[in-house]
Amino acid sequence: MKKVILVSVIIIFSIQLYGQKYSLQSVLSYPFPSQLVAAPSGSKIAWAANEQGKRNIYVAEAPDYKAVKITDYKEDDGQELSSLSISADGKWVVFVRGGDHGGRDGGPVNALSMPLMPKVEVYSVPFTGGKINLIGEGDNPVISPTENRVVFSKSGQLLMGSLDTAIPAKAIINMKGIQSGYKWSPDGKMLAFVSNRVDHSFIGIYTNTQTPIKWILPSFSKDAAPVWSPDGTKLAFVRTPGSGGATDSILTRKHQPWAIWVADVNNGKGKQIWKAPETIRGSYPSIDGGTNLLWADGKIVSASYEDGWPHLYSMNTDGSGRILLTPGNFVVENVELSNDRKTLIFATNTGKNADDLDRRHIYKVSVDKADMAALSSGLGIESYPVISGDDKAVFCLSSTAQRPLLPAVLNNKQIDLIGEELIPKDFPIKDMVIPKHVSFKAADGNTVYGQLFSPKDNAKKHPAIVYVHGGPQRQMFLGWNPMDYYSIDYALNQYLAELGFTVLSVNYRLGLGYGYDFHKPLNAGAQGASEYQDVKAAGVWLATQPNIDKSKIGIYGGSYGGYLVALALGKDSNLFAAGVDIHGVNNRFSSNNGDNREPAPDAALAAKIAAESSPITYLNTWTSPTLIIHADDDRNVAFSQSVDLAKRFEDKKFEFEFLSIPDDTHHWMKFSNGVKVSEATAEFLKRKLMNK
Repeated sequence: MKKVILVSVIIIFSIQLYGQKYSLQSVLSYPFPSQLVAAPSGSKIAWAANEQGKRNIYVAEAPDYKAVKITDYKEDDGQELSSLSISADGKWVVFVRGGDHGGRDGGPVNALSMPLMPKVEVYSVPFTGGKINLIGEGDNPVISPTENRVVFSKSGQLLMGSLDTAIPAKAIINMKGIQSGYKWSPDGKMLAFVSNRVDHSFIGIYTNTQTPIKWILPSFSKDAAPVWSPDGTKLAFVRTPGSGGATDSILTRKHQPWAIWVADVNNGKGKQIWKAPETIRGSYPSIDGGTNLLWADGKIVSASYEDGWPHLYSMNTDGSGRILLTPGNFVVENVELSNDRKTLIFATNTGKNADDLDRRHIYKVSVDKADMAALSSGLGIESYPVISGDDKAVFCLSSTAQRPLLPAVLNNKQIDLIGEELIPKDFPIKDMVIPKHVSFKAADGNTVYGQLFSPKDNAKKHPAIVYVHGGPQRQMFLGWNPMDYYSIDYALNQYLAELGFTVLSVNYRLGLGYGYDFHKPLNAGAQGASEYQDVKAAGVWLATQPNIDKSKIGIYGGSYGGYLVALALGKDSNLFAAGVDIHGVNNRFSSNNGDNREPAPDAALAAKIAAESSPITYLNTWTSPTLIIHADDDRNVAFSQSVDLAKRFEDKKFEFEFLSIPDDTHHWMKFSNGVKVSEATAEFLKRKLMNK
């Protein structure tokens, strides 16, 4: 048996080549902002910043918007800060510490490997800074609009606490089902919530612990996403079918029905006001934010994919007069409603430049007419907009190709940065390369998109890397990504270019940004892996470039990207000379329906295609050097996927390298683990593709 090489859990990779201008650690030293929120009144904002693993909360307010840190956590301990919100009077910031909210299980994370598991807890802190108050163990807090009360969840049930912790948090709903999606009525006297009962769900109204829950139009369906009317007398919600029925074909595309209902809270009466078109594109929108259901000023707003792009529509509250607010070939995401309920703001990939297709800018539109107007433009990326409580300012997260993400206030299309001083002085901004938008064709004629990172010395024959993002419903941009996972990968792509690689970040079919048919292609994933054609096309395109050594093309990616990396190495080792499979799915076969229904009529054929779509099927042609990386508390891709692949390699006596990380999750909650993974990836690719 060939020796299996272990990449040490503690990797030393501080190689500084002659002429190399910066280290990987330095390009990962930026402060990553997230959770940007605005106060319900005035002009105050708050956000969480991850500064090399030390996560803290910052605030700023008009007129100078100076960044002020109001917490003082000092360790890289993997404890996420999430669910930020500001109280109605602007005096308190509420947040959750702990968990991994990007995973299927948001429960406690012990990335520091402490003997006792940390907890997920809700806290409050004065906006001006001061004592941090523990409200209680739980998650997903929602502050009352009228009082210093906050509702939060624990184990699927709801508790209520006080912002100043003068009153201990107490259970207010402890009943059948998993309770979520809770929203206060405008007067703060009632709470609407979703009670998920597995195969169906109800919308309930809570008043107090002595009053029975009022169920709103209970049925055999799944009801979700309740929103209050401005006067608090009505609720709008989304209804989809309950689980069950005859087992459908696995391989046949099916319409996923959904409808919008409105009900009177006082008498419980209501009706369906709109039903989605019974077409594939009219299915429930599988985008971030889902239906984005909102009750605006005299209008109900929702998102739909029905015209081939995820757009916003509005209708009268009885369902009449429905209009498309955002026509055009672009996506709409990160949707927010102004406090006067008359304007929507959102991020989108359109603008004056042709390659804005691979950017995001902030736009606004009225709730009653299609009068879209740009609030930002240019060569940067603006995302996650929020509106100040007084509706006088719009904030967002802003980045460029060279500058990492920072909060910003938009002022007549000018982007005024907030907290720019938080970027370390030695961060190598000027040494960042500016990626270029490229496109090429896959074997079946599909157009593939990507961003090309070229090294400064780009003349001689040199090695190249294909980077494959995860998701798969993601899009990589011509700049720093506003998601923390992909921000790390963007930094790594910059570093690989600094080492002398050309890096092609490929946006393959299944991703967002290019319309429904690109996002929802035929025969993808376990039904044929048609998206792999785009990844292979990226390697083939690189091999045809005159300055690339076609014998030294590597590949790396994580999660769904890891799956496609494994397919590339299994099917096309002759093209991809080395690869790094980071927590990828290597076996897509499953014979379990997930319930007790009869087998699908095409179950046997679906299983055959799933096997053909699995990397493990191609072990006999998998010859390129491989590094497998996985953390064993992964809540997105089972650690067993890598355990299984490693065992198959060992049985085959195939030499491979590996990095196993105890106790961290899919998202490298501990900053030093994110650095370790990036260092291992860069070192492996350099050693395999440059040193031979």
